[in-house]
Amino acid sequence: MSSLDLPTPPLDLPHVPAPAPAAEPVPALPSVLRHDDTDTPCDVIDALALADFITGRHPWSHTVRLPRARPDAQLVPADGRLLRTAIEARQRSQLLGGDGWTARVVTWKGYGAEVTVTAVSGEIGQAALDRIVAGTTAPEDAGSGRIGFWHQNPRRGAQRDVRTVATPDWATIRGNYTATARRELDRLMTITPESVVGRLVLLHGAPGTGKTTALRALAHAWRQWCQVDCVLDPDVLFADAGYLSEVAVGNEDEPEGGPRWRLLIVEDCDELIRGEARQTSGQALSRLLNLTDGLLGQGRDVLVAITTNEDLSRLHPAVTRPGRCLARIEVGPLSHREATDWLADATAGDTASPGGSTGASSGGATVVPPGGATLAELYALRAGATTPPADRHEPGGYL
Repeated sequence: MSSLDLPTPPLDLPHVPAPAPAAEPVPALPSVLRHDDTDTPCDVIDALALADFITGRHPWSHTVRLPRARPDAQLVPADGRLLRTAIEARQRSQLLGGDGWTARVVTWKGYGAEVTVTAVSGEIGQAALDRIVAGTTAPEDAGSGRIGFWHQNPRRGAQRDVRTVATPDWATIRGNYTATARRELDRLMTITPESVVGRLVLLHGAPGTGKTTALRALAHAWRQWCQVDCVLDPDVLFADAGYLSEVAVGNEDEPEGGPRWRLLIVEDCDELIRGEARQTSGQALSRLLNLTDGLLGQGRDVLVAITTNEDLSRLHPAVTRPGRCLARIEVGPLSHREATDWLADATAGDTASPGGSTGASSGGATVVPPGGATLAELYALRAGATTPPADRHEPGGYL
């Protein structure tokens, strides 16, 4: 491994005198870039972007996240100079310079962008930041909504990335669910902040029955009053009190005056809510309960939606007790009659295949098992499957 200690020279920028501080607390720090063969060009740009801030030449700095930056956004203002560019597998880092300011611009494939500006004064820096980010936000697609995705980044801590996700209107997918589930989901979709009683939304049932799709429709139905976030690493979330606090309380990516309520979606965390969870998961179950029925959740108006393949009888009684659940809905397979009607409606507009039969038929007769079918199985039949679906996984199988 090689290692070099190199003084970091000032960037080649026009000289703009910094305003004299009222009182300099410490002498200006020297900037030294330590480089070895584990560093990447993107790491070098990170260090160069901080050089003027470390030495005190630029006493002001501001960082913003742009979760919906357009993929073609250049993020280089007309008065800025591109000093460095580093491109890695999923990241592009750029170092920009202008009159009295320096900027680090990082874009990720599918994850928006981040801009950090240092400057000789707040007025100059904010103006440069505004010019960099102007016109970069992509418009939202019709039928799509913004959902945040949380994960614990080993280098950056708790991180929330906002993605545009298809969020169907409930009326358009209502026929994908059993009559019992439809009635309960109808009520859930019309919930308002004033009618919230209980903080836990529990969707349980066999894999492939449309639990995640129902939650996407819920994000659409609640979009005016509730911010929807999905936790990608729930095992880490409920094991780390600091991470949990950041997710439950933090709201840095949403504009001021945005939705106050938050719905956290936690998918496939069966081991967290089983009957033996208290022994196997330690404090994780207690933290979940505190989030839905304790001070942490009350302070932030947090709702939690959990999907599970477990049978309700196998869940911990503390999770399902009266008063804790805003909704407790079994999303099961459609009955034989419901599945047959679904296929008839779904194939009514399909173009007939050569020979006059649709993809969901075999010899002119649609194959629906006597016990009904899940939504995933129906889509397979519609796509051309001609044999009854295989036996379903037992509850608890991975979705």
